Amino acid sequence: MHFDDWLEVLADLRKKREPCVLLTLLDEKGSVPRSGGTKMVVTRDGCFLTIGGGNLEHQCVQIAREMLTNRETRPRCEPFQLGARAGQCCGGMTTVLFEPLLRPQPEVIVFGAGHVGQALVSLLATLPLCITWVDEREGQFSHIPAGVATRQMEEPVDAVTQSAAGSYYVVMTHSHPRDLELTEAILKRGDAKYVGLIGSQTKRQRFDYRLVGKGLSEAQLAQLRCPVGLPDIKGKLPAEIAVAIAGEIIAVYQGDA
Repeated sequence: MHFDDWLEVLADLRKKREPCVLLTLLDEKGSVPRSGGTKMVVTRDGCFLTIGGGNLEHQCVQIAREMLTNRETRPRCEPFQLGARAGQCCGGMTTVLFEPLLRPQPEVIVFGAGHVGQALVSLLATLPLCITWVDEREGQFSHIPAGVATRQMEEPVDAVTQSAAGSYYVVMTHSHPRDLELTEAILKRGDAKYVGLIGSQTKRQRFDYRLVGKGLSEAQLAQLRCPVGLPDIKGKLPAEIAVAIAGEIIAVYQGDA
């Protein structure tokens, strides 16, 4: 990758709707690893280009990822002294501009790749969302929309543990025991923005009873949306259910905008 390919990197990340931080060296005094104007792009899981490597770059990557984790939207500048104490032998000084780009998107984890799951993910993929689609069965992801991450996991509950705070969860697996396990794990985390569980009012009552037995409080149970989806949409077709759920998710994230 060439030095000036940062625009191409940003364009590619925009297509993927992946938030990132653009790092720019603003000025330099004395000996520095790169000149002013040098740029680097940092995402949650990757780095593109370089501002010189070493401890300076390591510190900057950490700052950028903290900004992504904290969903910061305002640019910030940080000065760096490149002396031996900082692990750099250059001895100069530089300032780095950190610019968060692409508004951090709500993270949605959909559990279940059955007919309703497929309809829902196809619809959610058209929205400004970061989507992870989880199923324990092999061969379930027959059609994967662009930008959707799929995870075939023997223990789907691990995806709950690994997800970010403020995530949106939709539970619609092929197994009621698995639905219960996932719902319990999500509600016990206590930091979900949205928790939807597919099922009837009878299923809701059964789950409430079992979850209370597992130590969940009334306040925790109140976070659960089951039956899931906008109540005015009463159709039973997969596409109709998907529209009802997507509409409810939209209402939640637009309410936070």
